[in-house]
Amino acid sequence: MTAPESTRHYVSWFRQAAPYIHAFRGRTFVIGFDGEVAQGALAQALAQDCNLLAALGIRLVLVHGARPQIEAELKRRKLKARYHKGLRVTDAAALECVKAAMGVTRLEIEALLSQGLPNTPMAGAWMRVTGGNFITAKPVGVVDGVDYQYTGAVRKIVAEEISADLDQQNVVLISPIGVSPAGEIFNLSMEEVAEAVAVALQAEKLIFLCDAPGVTDGRGQLIEAITAEEAEQALRKPKRLTEDLGLYLPCCMRATRAGVKRAHLIDRDIDGGLLLELFTHEGVGTVVTREPLARLREATIDDVAAIVGLIAPLEADGTLVRRGRERLEMEIGRFSVLEHDGVILGCAALYPFSRDKAAELACLAVNPDYRRVGYGEQLLHYMEARARKAGLKRLFVLTTRTSHWFIERGFKDAGVDSLPREKRELYNWQRRSKVLGKAM
Repeated sequence: MTAPESTRHYVSWFRQAAPYIHAFRGRTFVIGFDGEVAQGALAQALAQDCNLLAALGIRLVLVHGARPQIEAELKRRKLKARYHKGLRVTDAAALECVKAAMGVTRLEIEALLSQGLPNTPMAGAWMRVTGGNFITAKPVGVVDGVDYQYTGAVRKIVAEEISADLDQQNVVLISPIGVSPAGEIFNLSMEEVAEAVAVALQAEKLIFLCDAPGVTDGRGQLIEAITAEEAEQALRKPKRLTEDLGLYLPCCMRATRAGVKRAHLIDRDIDGGLLLELFTHEGVGTVVTREPLARLREATIDDVAAIVGLIAPLEADGTLVRRGRERLEMEIGRFSVLEHDGVILGCAALYPFSRDKAAELACLAVNPDYRRVGYGEQLLHYMEARARKAGLKRLFVLTTRTSHWFIERGFKDAGVDSLPREKRELYNWQRRSKVLGKAM
């Protein structure tokens, strides 16, 4: 009996999520979101998703903001909001509005996280939500002649106390308010607090829910992964960045450079965006890392199964010559792989003919879902560099279906007679592969 297509899709997705579930258990995630999220239509869905993350053994720290709530409180009291360089100027009257808005927002978030009605995703759940005086603050002071008064900056995060709460399987909810050693209260920015907490805890992930799908390129296309260095370059083009991205991207950049493994920017208006970003390989936002996610390396025996999975469909349709697993294990030193976020997405092999200063490029294969990303070209360049390092002067390929791809990348028709003698003697005349060559 065949299950319905929707059921098969669900089972497939759930199986694909399994490696992430294993990898994330016991890891610390810091999730920052502003007041728009807390009062938005998807606030309840976010609470349900956070409940699921906690149930999977992820140590959660939630940092909330309350900018629209503060604005509403200021308006209610007929006070005017003041900003300088995008940062709120908090006088004594504004501080009272901040405290009122933060308190109400925090209570509403706690209420959302405490739901457990039957027939809902949180049925039977009980999330223990804790908080505390985890932040020591200091005043921003006077900038450009403007006194920020009770607007503060993070001086210290008491990471040991947060970790102790997480060890008790509590979800830690932090409001961006800090206290100085003198007992003064300061209004802090949510993004700075989230960054500081993530760095202090050396979190696995810092996640921001924002007003954009993520960082985009010049054509408006989403950039799925970006390094801290590339993020710094993007900040030099502020017109491409929304208000939230302008605030959050620098935090992501600094956090990854300070030891946080990954930082994510996710559209706050995508229902389930948090789960889609964390538990699918392609994600839905932009991930910021210190080093590139994709890396090329020489293959090891542990990669054999992944290589078999890549080349088996191409062997089945005749694009590649069949290789047994035993042969692959014996020749694994010839292979290189492209690994993206721990998953093998491409492979290629190099068979040198030292006497002729030449090498055969074989088994170039990329996961079908990623063939338009440029991974095939990256593998080709890597193998060319590997051949040059070995002192080889010429690269050749035998192909039946992909000759145009190689020709577009500098290969030329060479003919069977151009092959090294020992390779020429093994040429399969029934297969009639085209021989293409390229000088190194």
